[in-house]
Order: sequence, then structure tokens, then C-alpha cells
Amino acid sequence: MQHPLATAVAEWDRRWQAEESRADWLEPEPEVLAAAGEQLRAGAKVALDIGCGVGRHALALAGLGYQVTGIDGSDSGIAFAAAEAGKRGLALDLRNGSMLELPVEDASCDYVLAWNVIYHGDRTVVERCVAEIARVLKPGGLYQGTMLSKRNGNFGRGREVAPDTFVIDEMSDKAHPHFYCDARALVEIFGAFELLTLSDRQHAKPGSWHWHLTAVRR
Repeated sequence: MQHPLATAVAEWDRRWQAEESRADWLEPEPEVLAAAGEQLRAGAKVALDIGCGVGRHALALAGLGYQVTGIDGSDSGIAFAAAEAGKRGLALDLRNGSMLELPVEDASCDYVLAWNVIYHGDRTVVERCVAEIARVLKPGGLYQGTMLSKRNGNFGRGREVAPDTFVIDEMSDKAHPHFYCDARALVEIFGAFELLTLSDRQHAKPGSWHWHLTAVRR
């Protein structure tokens, strides 16, 4: 049986091949630049972008001065990010890899980002990914990312494939599982971290509630 994450990778790989599909994913999030910049000024040097896609954050982090590794399962996304890095004269270490087995050494990263990425699976998948993040972060290193909130309008829609995990439409881009959580579950999942900031925010689309968090590796 195909791993559920494979459907997500295949869908995003298809998207990244089309210019119109990349258009909304080219600008870095201001809060990512703010947090990463603060870490850089505090002495951080090495950054990891999990699910880097077409490279919007990996490129921005390299532009700030980080030594950046970008991980994604999409060859088309990585190819676009590499081409952009070449145009901008930026050095990026881009690798095709899985968030479940990060191809990065233990305690090697000062800053790890996973923006709209690690909830593509059930809670077991999320916990395994968070354990990998904890493994690669240096003690005191910063993690920044998002999770789907149970306030999200898609929570409860479609077929429940695991607790709090739904496949919305098996014939569309929502054919892969999405895990939703409340604050209590999120704190449990990030038990190896000290949460610094946590907020439930609505993204551009109505009902698109996501948790935004920053956390330090204990």
C-alpha cells in the first residue's frame, strides 16, 4: 500500500510544475523572517527548511546569511528552488528527502522551519516528524512552524482515517490525510520543547485556522 505521505508529495510535485500554481508560494512569511532574523543576530548559523517546496523560505534564509538545507519530496519544487538560487547567487543545499527521516546529522541545526508541512498524516506521523526535528536541533535551537487547528473549517469533513485525521476528497488535492489538533494535543506532541509562542490564526481563506508556534529544543 502506498504511504499516505506519498499522495501529498505527488500532488505538490504536480503543482510545482505549473507557474500559476507556484504564484502563491513565492513570498516568504514576514513572521518567519522576523524569527529567523532574531535567531541569526543571537548567533544562529545553520538552518533547515522542511518541506521547502519552491524555496521561498530557504532562499530568504540564505539571503539573511544562513547556511541552509532545504528538504522536500518534490523534484520539481527542488529544481525550481535551485534555479532561483542560481539566479540570485545564493548557496542552497537542496535534498529530496522525507520529514520522517531527515537526512541531517544530530544536533546540527540552529533553526528549523516547517511551514504548513508536518500535519500531512495522522498523529503518529506528526510525532515521528517532531522527534526528527528534536533530533537535528541543537539544544536551545529554535523550531518554527504551523499545525492545523480544530477550528479549521475542514476539520471533521470527509473520511476520518485516524483520530482527528481526515481525507476530505479522494479525487482532489485533499486526497491525503490532514491531522488537526487543539492546544492540549499540540503541547503534548511538542513535549521535548519549550513553547515560546502559540497562537491560532486564520490564513487568507475564511475558516483556514492554523496554529503558529515557536519552540526551543530543551
